[in-house]
Amino acid sequence: MRTALTELLGCRHPIVQTGMGYVAGARLVTAVTEAGGFGIVASATMTLDQLRDTIREIRERTGKPFGVNVRADAPDAGERIDLLIRERVRLASFALAPDRDLIRRCADGGVLTMPSVGARRHAEKVAGWGVDAVLVQGGEGGGHTGPVPTSLLVPQVVDAVGIPVVAAGGYFDGRGLLAALAYGAAGIAMGTRFLLTSDSPVGERVKRLYLDAPVTGTVVTTRVDGVPHRVLRTPYIDGLEKSGSVRALIGAARHAVAFRRLAGLSWPQLVRAGRTARHGRELTWAQTLMAAGTPVLLRTAMVQGRPEFGVMSAGQVAGLIDDLPSCAELIDRIMTEASDGLDRLAAAR
Repeated sequence: MRTALTELLGCRHPIVQTGMGYVAGARLVTAVTEAGGFGIVASATMTLDQLRDTIREIRERTGKPFGVNVRADAPDAGERIDLLIRERVRLASFALAPDRDLIRRCADGGVLTMPSVGARRHAEKVAGWGVDAVLVQGGEGGGHTGPVPTSLLVPQVVDAVGIPVVAAGGYFDGRGLLAALAYGAAGIAMGTRFLLTSDSPVGERVKRLYLDAPVTGTVVTTRVDGVPHRVLRTPYIDGLEKSGSVRALIGAARHAVAFRRLAGLSWPQLVRAGRTARHGRELTWAQTLMAAGTPVLLRTAMVQGRPEFGVMSAGQVAGLIDDLPSCAELIDRIMTEASDGLDRLAAAR
């Protein structure tokens, strides 16, 4: 299936695997890329050296193009972009809208750019700055999300910008791919669906919690890092929702200290990271500390396999998933379903 997205990224199928912290490393990205999709490394939870090693490991496993997700507000975002340029990575994706300097830096170095947005005005803004594509996530999606559902947001953005649009939030099968294409998108992006594959590095116990979750098993909370974040509903999340400001501040400080040690940051660097996280947002210092320590909460659940003490980002689509195929099996299934759907539509016409 050829679309503006496959032509831009050089992949066989218009299916993107999103950059998920502690999940989208060399193993998963290679599996997706080899299966004909487009994998994206999650670099926010990696040091610069770890990112370099991951990129080179993927290069050794596959000769196909892939991308890297970069936090636009990271203190070393410029250094990470320089690394992508040196390593000839095809695409830089951004969870937060990059500034013009980062976009220009990527363009000058031959790296494509694709920020994630949750509103039409944000898509129009970055399109005007010269990005190559935009990933549009509706409210059903996991992680940081907005209030507008995918079915309304995607066609709205498609009508507003003249660059390839990738639809995200609620996609898991070939019917979803056809729906996105019908809205005018050039492809789909999936996070939770790729997390729930046999190629995902997440432990079986955590995967079982995702598989057992109903469609109503997620919640959007601001108690994780101060901004709306869709996660699996667990006793830990329920406790965060009910905790008072003092308890929240103590917990936030504890996780921030743990993150400082994990990332090897000095206290001044942690403070700068906190100030960066507050930029443009009305966050309390408790929320700022939570934002700084969120990687520890993700690592506790996704790497250490202790979901009772961590956070698990999840799209509502988790309630519709009941198996753990390989990435190759999943992508083949999606494309077969999409092909069959096209045949049915043609027959109806």
